[in-house]
This record gives sequence, C-alpha cells and structure tokens, in this order.
Amino acid sequence: MMASTLAISVSRLLRPLSDNPSRKSLRLRADAATIASAYTYRYWLVAALIAALIYYAWGEVTRTRGAQKVSFRPAAEACDASGSLRYCVYRDRRGTNGDVVYHMHGRNLDERIWNDDTYLTALIQSEWQRRPELPPTVVTVSYGSTWLLTPKGETPDSGLLDDLMARLPAIEGKIGRPRRRLLMGESMGGLNVLVAGLSYPSRFAKVAALCPGVYSTSPFASLSTIRATMQRTGANPKIIFGVWMMARKYAANDAEWQRVSPLALIERAGPAYPALYLSNGLYDVYGNFEGTQRLADIARKRGVKTEWHPLYGGHCATDASSLAAFLSS
Repeated sequence: MMASTLAISVSRLLRPLSDNPSRKSLRLRADAATIASAYTYRYWLVAALIAALIYYAWGEVTRTRGAQKVSFRPAAEACDASGSLRYCVYRDRRGTNGDVVYHMHGRNLDERIWNDDTYLTALIQSEWQRRPELPPTVVTVSYGSTWLLTPKGETPDSGLLDDLMARLPAIEGKIGRPRRRLLMGESMGGLNVLVAGLSYPSRFAKVAALCPGVYSTSPFASLSTIRATMQRTGANPKIIFGVWMMARKYAANDAEWQRVSPLALIERAGPAYPALYLSNGLYDVYGNFEGTQRLADIARKRGVKTEWHPLYGGHCATDASSLAAFLSS
C-alpha cells in the first residue's frame, strides 16, 4: 500500500517537471505576443498623436487671420421693435434723400448687419459716400435669424407677410413718411423682398433681390425632380435639404408655396410693377442662378423694368457699384 502511494506521489512530482518546459515555452510565446501587441499599439498611438499635432500646426499656420474691411463712415443707427418685428433705422450722416429702403437680411444675420464693415452692406455705403447725391434712409427689418414672408396659411409660422405690411405704417409714423419705398435683400432676404414687392406692387417703387432663393422647381416636387434640379444647378444637397425644411415650416403644401413663389407672382406683373434689380453668382451652391435668370426673363417679357446682373462668382457675389446706383437713383 505504501509502495503504491509512493509511486503515485513520485508520478505527480515528475509530471510538472516533464510538462514544465512546454508550459514555459507557451507562456513565453504569449508574453512575447502581448509585448509585441503593446508595442504595435503604442507605435500607432504615437503616430496618430504626431499626425494630429502636424494637422493642428498646419491649420494654425494657414488659418485666415482677420478680414478685409471696407473703408466707410457708418450710418447713424437707431433700433426699435414692433411686436415680434425688430428693426434698425440707418441714416447717412450727411443727410438722406427722402426715400426709404427696407432691407431684409440673409439667413443667420439680424437687423444690425447694415454697419458691419466686412459685409456687402458696407460696400453699398462706401459707394454712396463717393457720390454727390444723398442716399436713402435704410430700415433693416428682422423676425429672427431665419424667416420667410408668407400669407397666413395652415402652418403655425405662416403669416409674416401680413404682419410686416400691417406694421409698416407704425414704423413710418416714427421715421417719417417716405417719398418712395424700396426693398433690398440678399439670399433668404432676397426671396423675402420679392415676395413683398410682387405681392404688394403698388406699395414699392423698386426691388433689389441679390442671390434670392428662387427655384424653378417647387420644394414640394418629387425627390427625383429635386435631385435632377440639384444636378443641373450644382446646388449643395445639404443646403437644399435646409431649403426643403424651411419651405415646409411656412407653407403646408405646393398650393401655399405658389402664393409666394416669385416665378408664379411675376406671371401677373406688368409695366406698373416695381423696377427690379436681380443678381446672382453663376456658381451659387444654393442653386439660385437658374431660377433668378428665369425670373429676369419673364419680368422683361411682361414689361417690368429689370436689371439682370449675372456674376462670375458664388452665392451672393454682388456688384456693389450698380446696386448702390439703383437704390439711390
């Protein structure tokens, strides 16, 4: 019995000794693999950090510093509000000619943009100050960073066109009745001034619409039609999606959209309508060149006095000299 127990004990002692070399070998291989993996991971981590530092450094070296500013004397500013409508009145310090230009800004701007020395409105003022004649008073109006003038419809946000027209008499009661009312706007504001001017043609003498959101295709058209329009005009899909969303915020359907579409409104125009100044950059990522050019063609055919300025450039490329002359003449 004792001999058997001793044999088993010896066998148990000998087994780890005989197995030990292979286990050590496996353990060493595993350790080597772990170390190699750790070194590889650290290598890529260091490489990624170095690449990120180089990218950051290059960005810092090449980033734009400052901005080209316009040399001009800012107009005197006085701001107020009427309900949800905010507005600022700008008068040239030399005096004004009795006309009032209602300016409607582009998306993500506000009623204080007129005196911004890096914006196109500063170029207009600079042009005016080079001329002997006095410029008009400017009233920049705003319902917020993004808004669209539409008659009251089914959507809760519609009705701003009615609201604006109802508030103009009160504004003019404060600033004085104008000799003539003019409209000027860019991008979103360009569409808004066309909606106001073509919906109430007897109330305005001139309309200057720069890079206006005019599309030959309705935002309520089929997806395939909208896709074809994007391809034809070079419009940015992300921007067009934003336009699509905005249209649905202020118009419930295509019938409501046609009430404010400049291409629909111009079809009832005639020689007594406000004079139009239309401009657009050929490479407009909003895809507005096609629609604006079509609007100019129809307006001329219907006898509307029209200036069409196709420009070699992007969205809201502007000929400040001709625009300033149009607004002050």
